[in-house]
Amino acid sequence: MMPDKLTIAGVDVRKARVLMRADFNVPLKGIGEIADDTRIRAALPTMNHLLQAGGSLVLMSHLGRPKGKPNPEFSLRPVADHLAELMPSPVKFATDSVGPSATQLAAGLLPGEILLLENLRFNPGETENDPGFAAGLAQLGQLYVNDAFGTAHRAHASTVGVTRHFPIRAAGFLMERELQQMGRLLHDPPRPFVAVLGGAKVQGKVDVMLNLLDQVDTLVLGGGMIFTFFKVLGLEVGDSLVEEESLAVVKEIMDRSQSSRARLVLPEDCVVSSDFSESGDRKEVLITDIPEKWQGLDIGSKTTERYTEILATARAVFWNGPMGVFEMPAFAAGTRAVGEAIGTATTAGAISVVGGGDSVAAINQLGLADRITHISTGGGASLEYMAGRTLPGVAALTDAGNLNGSGHN
Repeated sequence: MMPDKLTIAGVDVRKARVLMRADFNVPLKGIGEIADDTRIRAALPTMNHLLQAGGSLVLMSHLGRPKGKPNPEFSLRPVADHLAELMPSPVKFATDSVGPSATQLAAGLLPGEILLLENLRFNPGETENDPGFAAGLAQLGQLYVNDAFGTAHRAHASTVGVTRHFPIRAAGFLMERELQQMGRLLHDPPRPFVAVLGGAKVQGKVDVMLNLLDQVDTLVLGGGMIFTFFKVLGLEVGDSLVEEESLAVVKEIMDRSQSSRARLVLPEDCVVSSDFSESGDRKEVLITDIPEKWQGLDIGSKTTERYTEILATARAVFWNGPMGVFEMPAFAAGTRAVGEAIGTATTAGAISVVGGGDSVAAINQLGLADRITHISTGGGASLEYMAGRTLPGVAALTDAGNLNGSGHN
């Protein structure tokens, strides 16, 4: 079990310049326009607390994948402009993440003031966890805070390397909430505990499945990845998505499920289409009757009914990945039904955690966000955590009870 970490509630930040890793990796529409500011708003409680406690803030984040060099398409300047609208304080912007300009702007900050650095990934040193780049970042603050759970599974300069320069490394409120909610599911869940995994690919979810087989009471599968399971079972899947490279590991998962704590549940029917579009012919068939050249794009009504019954008795639920191609309304029924069943279980007293990525998009699209206990901001990080792995960005934080001094000059 991951140890409790020091949080900002236990740290004196008066007159301290706080270097804070945030997750402002927001979706954009066109250059400079933010499509969804959920991640920015998620960081506001931590930011407001630090400023109201008398600190100043140097914020750092990445955006997109600019491959280690400046790219205007991925500039964080629009985030700085948006933050300025959300925060009472003005937001300064550094055109680089390290170097004389960033250092000068950071040194000039007064209590209550904010500086946002340019995209960390404009410098190759970020993803390489380069010691020189980490040292450059460390010069900008006196106290380190990580509130970016979405990048905690990456051993990068801003999440790991920089922490070697700070005696005090605290978790922000968002990081704290993520660890509490998912930690409770992994280590002390109310039962029955049901995990629902979907999405297109088996790859990326293998370790989660293997770990959850020994943690949950029922493991329910859906999405495009189920056809690789059906292939292993010797069924014909038509033109449905199959990962040939995952056949062996899927067999291992199915073999393990025979002796595991969890009951592994696969769909019994699915919605198939003659084409990967809403304009193709569409019908519902048993998984044993998928026609040649047709492809499965959603779970069927029998499966939906069964999954709803399973979720109705759940006291804890973890969900990652849609049940079908929910972006197309014709294939969204399975995802909608599962989301609503989880919402209903939550209303009845269950704990529910939705683990980032497409599942969050589905929850928002279905208008179910207010019926879920916790919606994670980190897709990859939540999967790594639920796979039982130590997250480097969390391991680098100060353990609770280990506070020596105020941590700043």
